[in-house]
Amino acid sequence: MNSIPLDEHLIRREPYYHASGEEIPLAVAAWKAGMPLLLKGPTGCGKTRFMQYLAWKLARPLITVSCHDDLSTSDLVGRYLIRAGEAVWSDGPLTMAVRAGAICYLDEVVEARKDTTVVIHPLADDRRELPIEKLGELLIAPDSFMLAVSYNPGYQSILKDLKPSTRQRFIGLSFDYPAPEQEAEIVVQEGGVAAEIAHTLVKLALMTRSLKDSGLVEGASTRLLIQAGKLMIAGISSRTACTVAITAPLTDDPELTGAIDEMIFSLF
Repeated sequence: MNSIPLDEHLIRREPYYHASGEEIPLAVAAWKAGMPLLLKGPTGCGKTRFMQYLAWKLARPLITVSCHDDLSTSDLVGRYLIRAGEAVWSDGPLTMAVRAGAICYLDEVVEARKDTTVVIHPLADDRRELPIEKLGELLIAPDSFMLAVSYNPGYQSILKDLKPSTRQRFIGLSFDYPAPEQEAEIVVQEGGVAAEIAHTLVKLALMTRSLKDSGLVEGASTRLLIQAGKLMIAGISSRTACTVAITAPLTDDPELTGAIDEMIFSLF
């Protein structure tokens, strides 16, 4: 049976994170009380970076699972693999996290199959246990273990949403894009651009976010602004950097593409 080397999942250097409210003390309090976290917010607003910062602050390993519609219970818990002609048990990321007292972060959990997410129920209530039926084993999570999940409410639908029986096991933290001044500071720090450029990028982001009523699913995220900034630092012109880092990832619609490009040309 394999085990997890703690050092492989430790975040040793403090990740840059700009708090926008009381999310840090709330998350620390939840960890101390043995309660799981539900992070809600749009794409690229800092949910994953927040989890990295929290893991660093708590000095706990972080194991992240990017959920998808083919994710099975075995993918999370573990399975037998054939090695050298014999069946050998291999822990999944959820089991590894429980054994190690780590933080397990299920990113975009609504993308996983409904029958898969049920496996987290006994871990997300006061039982804090993980049954491994194939091994006939019941793992009790240590005090240092934490379960966290995230999803994007902008994409949720009747078919892709968490069941009330799942949601009501969690402490909910809502995330959104930072205030303009904070967002510009983040772009300066992470993208490496001057403050003036950062503020212009944030202005562009706000303009794209106003297009949601015109058919754009989501406007430019903080992540996209950082990527555009990094391209500028690498010597790419401002307009080209914004076109490939912001316009292209946001939409394929010709009208929306033209509208965003006009915004870029008016600002840069």
